[in-house]
Amino acid sequence: MSITIYNTLTRTLEPLETLEPGVVKMYVCGVTVYDRAHIGHAMSAIVFDVVRRYLEYRGYSVRHVVNFTDVDDKIINRANELGRDPKELAETYVAEFLEDLDALNVKRAVSYPRATETMREIQQFISDLIERDHAYVVDGDVYFRVATAADYGKLSRRSLDDMIAGNRIGVDERKEHPADFALWKAAKPGEPSWESPWGPGRPGWHIECSAMNLAYLGEQIDIHGGGTDLIFPHHENEIAQTESLTGKPFARYWMHNGMLQIQTKLADGTYKLEKMSKSLGNVVTIREFLVTYPPDVLRLTVLSSSYRSPLAFGAEIAADQERKLARLRSALEPPTGDTEAGPAVEPLTATIESVRERFVAAMDDDFNTAGALAALFDLVRAINTARDAGAGGAPFHAAQATLRELTGVLGLTLAMPSSTAQQAAPFIELLVDVRAELRKARQFALADMLRNRLAELGVTLEDTPQGTRWKVTG
Repeated sequence: MSITIYNTLTRTLEPLETLEPGVVKMYVCGVTVYDRAHIGHAMSAIVFDVVRRYLEYRGYSVRHVVNFTDVDDKIINRANELGRDPKELAETYVAEFLEDLDALNVKRAVSYPRATETMREIQQFISDLIERDHAYVVDGDVYFRVATAADYGKLSRRSLDDMIAGNRIGVDERKEHPADFALWKAAKPGEPSWESPWGPGRPGWHIECSAMNLAYLGEQIDIHGGGTDLIFPHHENEIAQTESLTGKPFARYWMHNGMLQIQTKLADGTYKLEKMSKSLGNVVTIREFLVTYPPDVLRLTVLSSSYRSPLAFGAEIAADQERKLARLRSALEPPTGDTEAGPAVEPLTATIESVRERFVAAMDDDFNTAGALAALFDLVRAINTARDAGAGGAPFHAAQATLRELTGVLGLTLAMPSSTAQQAAPFIELLVDVRAELRKARQFALADMLRNRLAELGVTLEDTPQGTRWKVTG
């Protein structure tokens, strides 16, 4: 079975056919680094991290490139507010974002080009467009001539007439067409600028990604990714620029992840979903999230629905994902018996192969992570059932190895919250033994109090026929 991908360009599922056998060239639009990254940025990074991990699991070599926009109005304005150099400010947030991604177990991209470090390539790209009559210069600004791109609007399914209707107010009269967009912006006082054939200035937003794609991956790529908010105008303009220059289809597949929304519980018990924004005061940075929750909780939140759907996040959603994480971790606890054959083991052995097949089938279907997780939870159930029945040895460890392998494909670490739990293990074991003695003495009230106090501290006890097991859940 081949991998299929939903292509935003065609609005259909298509089989993966790469430009070069066994190699996937994937470019994903990164962040504009003017502030700390939030969990919406993390969502997109996790989505394409999983895409990459699965492609590699299926034997592909993935050339994964993610850009940083490090010159932009937002960066300039923020730097002026703080009295800092824009480039230095941007690099501070680049470093923080990469640290955040490491904490979330997102694999580093092969390359992280910056706009300020690709200026020569950007200017050459613009010069070539001017030479081909796809761009023109006005007072030090350079605009792309949309009328020369016959299929402009094919990604977003917008016509030029619709674009004109939506841009009647505030149109730059110097432009030949209201939809023409800036490739180069003439320098303004107090802004960083670079010398160019058209005078000092800086690149427009859209041209940087086209130039970086060309410089790092070539004229054509397999997958171009980003959020649905980038379909228009950013990705539409990338297509127009690149295909006008090369005369070739730009990206084989356009993948777009849904946007993250914040779920808030109202006084009447209902919920409302809001866009995450500073004006609403509901922005959650990655660092704020990681103070409260394990990294796997955010990844499970993303994995639990289609990457193309809007994603909701809130306290109750996070609590549900914490419970799922605890279930996954429970399957990695050691066996309590050593039975390697018979009724305790046969269902587990059968489950291993069926789960692997279901996992691959789900992921082949446009990276259906929710279906893949459902298969893994069936394996968790089988492992825990086998443990309770006394299974152990090679079959049991093979099942656990399969779980570790497949959760790893999804980027889940299943790491325990901290080493503190391990340091506290002897004391927890002592309290478990004390509770057992209290129960033998029929002092159930004291035994229950001990259990409840441990639960408040994040230690859950589970009584089984083989004895009491404990695990850290928070």
